[in-house]
Amino acid sequence: MKQLFEFFPVLLFFAAYKFYDIYVATMVMIVATMIQVAIDLVLRRKVETMRWITLALVVVMGGATIYLHDEQYLKWKLSIIEWLFGLAFLGSQFIGEKPFVERMMSGSLTLPPVIWKRLNLLWAAFFTAVGFINLYVMHHYSTDDWVNFKTFGVPILMLVFIALQMVFLYKYMPDTEE
Repeated sequence: MKQLFEFFPVLLFFAAYKFYDIYVATMVMIVATMIQVAIDLVLRRKVETMRWITLALVVVMGGATIYLHDEQYLKWKLSIIEWLFGLAFLGSQFIGEKPFVERMMSGSLTLPPVIWKRLNLLWAAFFTAVGFINLYVMHHYSTDDWVNFKTFGVPILMLVFIALQMVFLYKYMPDTEE
């Protein structure tokens, strides 16, 4: 359910784009992201920092897309978000006691500190790379292709990256046989 909730604005964006156009889809995504934040506030009484940043970028870049009637602003939002994630992961290598990936996964996995740092750097590199891949797609392919990349390509890249990460981490997985 949580993953569907995370993907909710993107799915609505995709559906609105397929039935209408990029501008209607952009408005739908803005409203859906606002609803997502409101639900977080009501149910959890807390909104993660990256969700606030995402909302701000969706409103600003989406608003510019609609107001200026130029889809490039919306297309840039994906790269900016990915680069911010990459920067946050990279910064966590130096700020705080643990890198982000260790904070997220240490409850289910025990790794040596050097492996946590390597894994964290891999995530930083992944997000940075996705931001650059988005730039390539937005400049070399149609808007239809970009929408498909944003909706399906990015999640597929994430799943492939996680699968490769699991292969890397397999030797550190706890042995469940007793």
